[in-house]
Amino acid sequence: MVSVDRKKCIGCGACVATCPEGFEMKDGKAKAKKEVPCSKEAESGCPVGAISV
Repeated sequence: MVSVDRKKCIGCGACVATCPEGFEMKDGKAKAKKEVPCSKEAESGCPVGAISV
């Protein structure tokens, strides 16, 4: 399961750029759509550690 801590998220869009099939931007913050192979890459690329896979 993938989750985004909306309190930590700064809305930079790095996760969407890395893994567009797994994440989307909603109201200026990232939102997980589903867990896909690139989700772990997005987790490690999040500058504030807001993503948990």
